[in-house]
Amino acid sequence: MISIITPVYNGEKFIESCLQAVIAQHCKEVEHLLIDGGSTDDTVTIIKDYAQQYPHIRWISEPDQGQSDAMNKGVRLAIGNIITFLNVDDYYEPNVLNQVNQLFKTLPDPSFVVGNCRIWDDQNRVIDLNRPSKLRLLDLVVGLNVNPYPCNPCAYFYHRSLHNQIGDYPIDDHHAMDLDFILRAVQVAHVKYVDHVWGNYRRIQGTKTFTAMADGTSDQRVRQLLRKYRQDLSPLEWIEWLGWKLWNQLTKLTSLLLRALRKFLRLIPYYSQ
Repeated sequence: MISIITPVYNGEKFIESCLQAVIAQHCKEVEHLLIDGGSTDDTVTIIKDYAQQYPHIRWISEPDQGQSDAMNKGVRLAIGNIITFLNVDDYYEPNVLNQVNQLFKTLPDPSFVVGNCRIWDDQNRVIDLNRPSKLRLLDLVVGLNVNPYPCNPCAYFYHRSLHNQIGDYPIDDHHAMDLDFILRAVQVAHVKYVDHVWGNYRRIQGTKTFTAMADGTSDQRVRQLLRKYRQDLSPLEWIEWLGWKLWNQLTKLTSLLLRALRKFLRLIPYYSQ
């Protein structure tokens, strides 16, 4: 069974579409856990109405310490052996949950499985496709924006037992707690990449994620995590990373020298004709 966890606070604008996104999957082996942080708008009213109609919906509403705290509460309440998270403004491609349930029946425990994710702006335009095909720890920590990491949890699923080995989401991290978890997960789980679009992530202006990306907070935190988890590389992986770093610097230097040479040659009459 899949346990879908949705942390929410004052999400009345999107909560109904989130609930309907799971219902539209027509998956019998699923529960949808709504972890509300004490909303003051109509979020809880909408959740209550749907929970009375659909038995797969469970919910709590109480103050929390932020999104990570809500995520951890959801994991502890989960009944399913497969965990995923669906933010209120995101949604799945058709029939994803049934496909994931069948796939996990063939995988060892614990497994961490990642699909592709479409990224939309608030004008309902696709602005990117996240395809995190390289998921070794080395691939993920080699450098910012070198190999894409899974950008949104609606496109990855994992065994709940994984938390027994690597712990919870860090409560004090409000920007990159999912990446922190991923960098721990890939070190112990059976990792599988599926080259199909599973999730749709709305990058909406004014949200916490959008603001953190715009002001550089997100990139700063990601760089900190990459430095931290490079310490977990094996000696051979360290050598490979240093080799990549040297090659990258040489490539940049070569590019700069070629540009300088072209400018110099333009100053010579024979070459500028």
